[in-house]
Amino acid sequence: MAEGRFERIAVLGLGLLGGSVALAARERGAARSVVGTGRRREALEEAARRGVIDASASVERAVDAADLVVLATPVTAMAAQLQRAAPHLRPGTVVTDVGSVKGVLAETLPGLLPPGVPYVGSHPMAGSHLRGVEHARADLFVDAPCVMTPTPQSDPEVVERLAAFWTRLGARVVRRDPLAHDAEVAWVSHVPHVLAFAFAESLGAAPDAAGQLGGSGFRDFTRIAQSDAELWSDILVANAKSIAGPLREVAEVLGRFAEQLEAGDAEGLERAIARARAVLARAQGGSDAEGAVPTDDSDARSGGANPEIQAAPEAATPKGKKNE
Repeated sequence: MAEGRFERIAVLGLGLLGGSVALAARERGAARSVVGTGRRREALEEAARRGVIDASASVERAVDAADLVVLATPVTAMAAQLQRAAPHLRPGTVVTDVGSVKGVLAETLPGLLPPGVPYVGSHPMAGSHLRGVEHARADLFVDAPCVMTPTPQSDPEVVERLAAFWTRLGARVVRRDPLAHDAEVAWVSHVPHVLAFAFAESLGAAPDAAGQLGGSGFRDFTRIAQSDAELWSDILVANAKSIAGPLREVAEVLGRFAEQLEAGDAEGLERAIARARAVLARAQGGSDAEGAVPTDDSDARSGGANPEIQAAPEAATPKGKKNE
């Protein structure tokens, strides 16, 4: 058995991530054949035309002879997909996913599987604000962290085989407990998105011409606010418990900044900014990836670039104005 290679992969959900898994698996020799499923016939035809998949089929037929099944639907739809697939899974088939929240999946999905079919969660931290299989890329996972979330019940051989698969796709594997994953991703992805959404909404109160003055700092801060609303409402609700605490912490820090501003406390602000820089440097310096995790989130192959972290390169602008 070639390392990281499966005979037949079924990808359930051919959006950007699912399509990129399929395309990368074909181009990097991680699968002999790839079968995809999806809700829209047009998307399946586009996937076949572009060579993303070898064939399309119903969920039941796609998984029937697969030895790897990748759930690539929104997190809230994964259980229903697996319920459809479960009666047709054969012993030894490995099931994983690309969802951005892991605790709820680790609790729910294993109980839906027949005996002899293991589940190990995966979260490739790669993507784009773009949606749809037409934007799938074979190099999307190159140098991107992929967080795997095995549990004490996971078979080590299955975990290693799946890790080899993600490595073959170009990703750098990181391992976390499912709840630890959710807590950490809340800080580095979900809360930043909430803050960006909130700031973008508040721009409605900005002067009409303010957007004309927006430079690189404004664009960097607001780009993730252009992420897809349906996708992100799903993510935030699924990880609400892990997000609440960090949001309260950020609110407290913002409150202190407001107090120092109102008091004209320049020295206090300087100390606060210096503390912020020091904390950020420490946070960016840690890594336990099997290969270093990049801290630059500037492109679509970094940890900052999946649908949870990357958004449009164009900034949100107040009241429809364009940046100049």
